[in-house]
Amino acid sequence: MTKGKIIATNKKAYHDFFVDETYEAGIALFGTEVKSLRQGGVNLKDAYCRIENGEMFVYGMHISPYEKGNIFNKDPYRDKKLLMHKKEILKLFGLVTQKGFTLVPLSLYFSGKNVKVEVGLCRGKKLYDKREADAKRESDREIRREMRYRDQREE
Repeated sequence: MTKGKIIATNKKAYHDFFVDETYEAGIALFGTEVKSLRQGGVNLKDAYCRIENGEMFVYGMHISPYEKGNIFNKDPYRDKKLLMHKKEILKLFGLVTQKGFTLVPLSLYFSGKNVKVEVGLCRGKKLYDKREADAKRESDREIRREMRYRDQREE
């Protein structure tokens, strides 16, 4: 999947969830919301997706009001419809109804002139999983630091 200019990523999702699969979806936005996205005024931290009546919506995504917009600005926390094929939505609905799966927006990006959302099919991490991931990340950082130090010493 080739991504264009990335607007925002949901780093908290990678900390709180195991991402099993990712899907690309379009998003239905108004003009002032797109202008606000171009300025980087979005927060995906507490966002999640839900399927209702065969349609997928994203909740909790905050798009800041466009500063030069007036009456055309929409509610920053309004529910936004995601655009996917019906078969994909039904497949995801079947997977989400299983125990432990949830849909989380992972990133928001421009694909040409269109805004796309990368949606992840995720399983929740337990506390010990989070600690293990933090320890692995820290050890990898130490290894990289040591390798960089050795390379500088050899020169």
